[in-house]
Amino acid sequence: MPLAFSFSSTARHTLAVVLLTAAAAPSAWALASFEEVKRDFRSSETAVLDRQGELLQRVRTDPSVRRGQWTALADVSPALRAAMVLSEDKRFYEHSGVDWRAASAAAWGNLWNTRTRGASTITMQLAGLLDDDLRRAAGGRSFTQKIGQTVAATQLERRWRKDQILEAYLNTVPFRGEIVGIDALSRTLFSKAPSGLDAREAAVAAALVRAPNARPALVAQRACEVLRVMEPGAKTDCEALDMFTSAVVQRRAFEPNEGIAPHAARRVLRELRDAGNDKATAPTSVRTTLRAPLQRYALDSLQRHLRELRDRHVEDGALVVLDNASGEVLAWVGSSGPLSQAAEVDGVTALRQPGSTLKPLLYAQALAEKRITAASLIEDSSAQISTASGLYIPQNYDRRFKGPVSARTALAASLNVPAVRTLVMVSPEAFARELRAAGLPLRESGDYYGYSLALGSAEVSLLSLANAYRMVANGGRFGATTLTARPAPATKAKPVEAAPLLDPRAAFIVSDILSDPNARTRTFGLDSILSTRFWTAVKTGTSKDMRDNWAVGWSQRYTVGVWVGNASGASMWDVSGTSGAAPVWAEVMRFLHAREPSRAPAPPAGLVEARVSFGPGADGSPLEAARSEWFLQGTEQPLFALDTGMASDAASARITAPADGTILALDPDIPPQRQRVRFESEGRGVQWRIDGKFHARGNSAQWLPWPGRHLIELVDASGKVVDQRRVEVRGAGVVAAKGARR
Repeated sequence: MPLAFSFSSTARHTLAVVLLTAAAAPSAWALASFEEVKRDFRSSETAVLDRQGELLQRVRTDPSVRRGQWTALADVSPALRAAMVLSEDKRFYEHSGVDWRAASAAAWGNLWNTRTRGASTITMQLAGLLDDDLRRAAGGRSFTQKIGQTVAATQLERRWRKDQILEAYLNTVPFRGEIVGIDALSRTLFSKAPSGLDAREAAVAAALVRAPNARPALVAQRACEVLRVMEPGAKTDCEALDMFTSAVVQRRAFEPNEGIAPHAARRVLRELRDAGNDKATAPTSVRTTLRAPLQRYALDSLQRHLRELRDRHVEDGALVVLDNASGEVLAWVGSSGPLSQAAEVDGVTALRQPGSTLKPLLYAQALAEKRITAASLIEDSSAQISTASGLYIPQNYDRRFKGPVSARTALAASLNVPAVRTLVMVSPEAFARELRAAGLPLRESGDYYGYSLALGSAEVSLLSLANAYRMVANGGRFGATTLTARPAPATKAKPVEAAPLLDPRAAFIVSDILSDPNARTRTFGLDSILSTRFWTAVKTGTSKDMRDNWAVGWSQRYTVGVWVGNASGASMWDVSGTSGAAPVWAEVMRFLHAREPSRAPAPPAGLVEARVSFGPGADGSPLEAARSEWFLQGTEQPLFALDTGMASDAASARITAPADGTILALDPDIPPQRQRVRFESEGRGVQWRIDGKFHARGNSAQWLPWPGRHLIELVDASGKVVDQRRVEVRGAGVVAAKGARR
């Protein structure tokens, strides 16, 4: 006959005396309230939120443990709650912290060396989880710890409600490996929220509490037992559950950076650390200035467009949206995500050559310094500029020249040679100083970049470039950008406006030029993707060898910058300014202004609007159509024309190419007879002489170079020398081989 075992009244009395004695002593097991435990709970990740509190990104900030967000009991599936209680503490809702019946069975089993379920209740387990002094060691708990755990459990039951105990337990219990709490478990093993766990998943979760690091087969066996208790009478397929368990316990799908703004999230957390916040005290959440709907749309637009460009060897891109007035970052897309082989590289802050997108800042400086006006004629023709490192020969994008054009046309149509000629007036060093003042991180001096700085040879980031454009949009006033939301001040003091970094009048004229669809027709045509139904100003750019393509522009309220290319630096194939970044820029601008108007800025004081006309070109027709133009007061004039008197006077003629002191090297891989040097000049009735001998007539000529030093002279009809250049040719001369045909 089996022996019956239960606690006698004497045994219960003895244990009660022990518990009362322990409780009366200065307790090492005094526990916090439910509210304190919940308040002090720290996720292993930081939730990065948008300006309205919507989740954008989860970033893991504690590498020692994987703990999710605190989950309310109401947000845990009923199946999981039932599985936990049935598995760990069947009489959870009946006892007062200690299950004496289970303790009695455990004691009997220990007496007869029989394997039984432990007597530790959910409340007792929670007490051990909340107090480090009661935490179970590798060899188990000591007798003193067990007594303390029992006392703490009774205290918990007196102070906490049952639902609070179960909620705290589910959020703090270890499951497997580094996983702690039901939120981390659900998202790691089941890729869903705790509210969505079904009976099978709940059974596996409950089994893991009993044996967190057991082999999958043992976990599956225990899960099958739990599932049978949960669904009595139902047929349980333990073999299928074994396969399911083996698969889920090996998952590591809990992404450390889950969301739609990974690069912005890392930037925000880095700023917090730089401000003195240690990683160990990383906040559970941080609010940014981003707009979640805009962030999603911008990411989708960029990825969709890059998929269309996949056949053109383009896989990366980045996008940033700034609020003109505040400098707040409203969207930050650092990469194309899964489309990229370097998705971790942040294209918003990466340094790359901006191409022609520096031209608006150059022309603005030239306008502010009154070196040019928007109607000034600048020659778009072949140029050879002598520098310390040799000749610099700028070319236009289409390798064609337009002749004399106004500064308005030159900027809007993005002509390279006029931009270089403008930089000659400003000087590279002066331009570099202005770029640095506008927040562009130039690593070298202006003289290092030379005249190629006009065409974007320096490296800048998309964020700094967009902010420099924002400066132009704000009438020349520079301000820093911000990504972290800051609480509104208690009293709204009127901000003190800093002095403009750029002349507001020059900023207005550049805005007017970049918003003029007619001015850009020579390069972009009338029906351009850059034209919007609301007021915008925009500039595109392409760096050397088509490595980077940009579109940056602004409306009345927003500045949008887009970059597309390859993080590796590889060249794109057949991607122009209007087929690369511009379509994404236009889409995002339309989204921003779907219900919000954008109006042209009002002209600042000191501007004059005047009617201008242009003189005749080589064919006798006006160089450009007459129009109304904006001028800085005192620089206006009614007519802009070529100085035909000087052009017809041979005495004022000059050699435009080659430059004086040019050193030419004959290419040994090209037959000498096929190598030619081109001479260019201005003026009429001129002739060319080489080393005192007549060579050719006209403004251009070609010469078969010969090794040695040579004197190139430009003479008028009477033989008078009006200009000259000295050149040196190095290399082998033309030697006819024996038997070679002439």
